Amino acid sequence: MKRQSGQALVLVLLSLAVVLTLVLFILSRSVSDILVSSKSEEAARAFSAAEAGIEQALVIGTGGSNDNIGNNAGYETTVEAFAENISSFNYPTPMYSGDTITVWFVSHDDSGNETCGGGACFTGNRLTLCWGGDVAGISATAPALEFSLFYEMTPGDYATVRIGRAAFDPNSSRAASSSNFDDIDGACSGIDGVEYAFEKSLNLSSLMLPGASPDTEGVLRFARIRMLYNTDRPHFVGVMASGDVFPSQGINVLSTGTAGTATRRVAVFQSWPEVPSVFDYAVFSSTGIVK
Repeated sequence: MKRQSGQALVLVLLSLAVVLTLVLFILSRSVSDILVSSKSEEAARAFSAAEAGIEQALVIGTGGSNDNIGNNAGYETTVEAFAENISSFNYPTPMYSGDTITVWFVSHDDSGNETCGGGACFTGNRLTLCWGGDVAGISATAPALEFSLFYEMTPGDYATVRIGRAAFDPNSSRAASSSNFDDIDGACSGIDGVEYAFEKSLNLSSLMLPGASPDTEGVLRFARIRMLYNTDRPHFVGVMASGDVFPSQGINVLSTGTAGTATRRVAVFQSWPEVPSVFDYAVFSSTGIVK
């Protein structure tokens, strides 16, 4: 009898150990799941707070902070001018075929209005364009560039706006057979550590009509750069100037959202207001058009 009682006691203890192990495992999983769920919720609230900071900064145009926007979340934002008073920059947005970017030669005030005076606008005569993500061969999808220079014959007179255009294709066989674009200069030496496959130097005055001078402040307005043929993947563009520095190309907004122990950051680049590129090839006139 004593032996049977001892065996029963062992079985009971083993059963209790198994049950206790299962309970502890379930509790551990539950605690882990709750912790993960809590962290995920905090991360989501921190991201939402960062987005709220971006929206606020874009509306008021300046940085700021809010420690409590609800649910124990807050944000802090900074707003900085992009590419201001420097002679070279890498545009932050990659481009597929047909996409465009704008390089501004005129300065802007806090409201986004164009303004020149006191040396605020670009008066250089030479630009170097760099583009393309690799140098391993030149395929049918190697990106070409179209460069459109918008300038004024008389500064401040929009009725005298003119456009000078040039296009460059690294694929020489494609240029000879279809695009008829100009050749490139070779590979770009790089801008701020970013390497590019292709480079082209431009003399801006060669794209302008006689009587217009790029070294007169307010003559150069902006340039539109369009990428072509790269249907497989996007590429970045870099721009270098000689003889002057660029005015601000837009604003960079960095917002840091916090919720509990979670931190999330969101960065947004906003260029200055511009005419949609669909109108680049339209006919404009400040008066009636006569055939």
